[in-house]
Parts: sequence; structure tokens; C-alpha cells
Amino acid sequence: MAPLPGLGPIGIWSTRLQSDDPADLGRIREVAAELEELGYAALWVGGSPGLDRAAHLLAATNRITVGTSILSIWQHQAVSIAQQHAALAPGDRDRFLLGLGVSHARFTAQYSRPYSAMQDYLTALDTAPVPVPADRRVLAAIGPKMLRLAGDRAAGAIPYLVTPEFTAQARETLGAQPFLGPEMKVVLDTDQARARATARDYLGLYLSLPNYTNNLTRAGYTQDDFKHGGSDRLVDALFAFGDAERVRFRIEEFQKAGADHVAVQVVLSEGQSYSELLRQYRELAQALPLRS
Repeated sequence: MAPLPGLGPIGIWSTRLQSDDPADLGRIREVAAELEELGYAALWVGGSPGLDRAAHLLAATNRITVGTSILSIWQHQAVSIAQQHAALAPGDRDRFLLGLGVSHARFTAQYSRPYSAMQDYLTALDTAPVPVPADRRVLAAIGPKMLRLAGDRAAGAIPYLVTPEFTAQARETLGAQPFLGPEMKVVLDTDQARARATARDYLGLYLSLPNYTNNLTRAGYTQDDFKHGGSDRLVDALFAFGDAERVRFRIEEFQKAGADHVAVQVVLSEGQSYSELLRQYRELAQALPLRS
């Protein structure tokens, strides 16, 4: 395996790293700076963030990699993205990874032929006046064809809602060299029943999206596993429950399966505050091998 230069083993994935409210920008910058100091290798901006959201995080930090996870090709034109990428300071471009994905039919009226659309998008990035280099972009690939495309025309893949078993299959499809950085969900709660309830509350939306359920079906899960927020075996496979040591063990499972990097998403139960999220990031930082 050949990790992206300078990118360490564990990052943070969060939709809270972006906001439409200008009043939130100061807090987001403070969080980004602290996560960098704690030793996390990357900040993955969840949702479909534009490069302006990534630029705020780059401006607030000095070393950490910032990536979009993922920027929807339907919502952002390739020509515009290439222009915004070119406008970044050279040092910021070196710390930025353009994570691209085809999103889901539910979220865009123009959704059609996603694989071909991604090919065309990558070609537009390649042929822009200032191209976005292939080694600074990654694809949210979970299907075999998109995984191969991620290895051929990008630095690699950042699959979402996957398991260590999927990661091993993705590594086989990609080959040894391309980057593989799966997202992994965490519920820091040692009460198993409560942790599963938190997971199901969060998982429900994803189990209504065919791209994800088709991938899980390929892995051997059935329609029964997708009911009522997910079966026990499904939520146990998709989430790391328990304390920080249990999270560390699950990350090691992903790494043994072929992951170069794991993007950790901390999932909170309803009503838990932003300060609780920060507390959990700090707790994890004490237990995880962030600087190895």
C-alpha cells in the first residue's frame, strides 16, 4: 500500500466542520485547530461541501490535510471547482484532497448514468486551464467499477458506510498502490442497547438509499437487515461501540483489511452538545495511535 504522502492513519469525518451560518465559522476554526494539535491526520468535511468550506479549515490550520467527503458532482461544476482549486495558495493545495462522489438519485434531479458522469467530470478536471491533479483527488467509491476508476484516475477511494470485510474486498479491487481511506462510525457508549439505539437513529436515512443498500446486499445482508433502523448484526458491523479502546480495536481491523487511513465519524445521541463531541474527540486522541 502507498498512503498519500504525509497523511497519517486516522482522521475525523464530520458534517459539523461546515455551516451556512457565518456565526459558526469561528467555532469551526477553533475545532479544526484543536483537532490538528491533538494529532489527527485529516479533517473530512461531510455532506457536499464546496471548496470555500475547505478553505476555512485550511486557513485555521497549518499541517493537517483537509478533504471533502464528498463533493457531489451534480451540485458543483467541474470548471468552477478547478478554478477554485487553482485559487488556493500552493501550500493549501498540497494539504487539500478533493473527495468526489455521485451522491444519490433522491438528492438531485439530474442523476443519470453516474459512472459515465464521473468519468466526464474527471476529464473536465484534467482538461481545465489549471487541472486538478489526479493524485489530489479521491472518489467515494463502493461499487467495483467506481473503485477501479478511483485507482485509475484518482489517488484512490474514500468509501462510506462500509465494514472491514468490504475494505478487504476494496483493497483487492484497487490493488496495492492506490489510497484507501474508509469512513468508520463510532458511538462512544458502553451501554450496548443505548449505543445501538443511537446507531439506528442515525442509520435510518442511509438504509433508504439504494446505493448503500445495494452495496450491503452484495456483502450478504438482506432486506430484513435494513428494517427498523438496521438489524443487530448490521449496526454492529457498521459501528464501533463501547470505549476508546474498542474503537482502537475496530480501526485496527480496518487497517489489517487494507485501509491506509480511517476517517472516524463520532455519532452522538439526540440532545448531546457540541462540547460533548469535542470531549469525545479528546478522549479518542488519548487512546488512538494518531502519530504513528
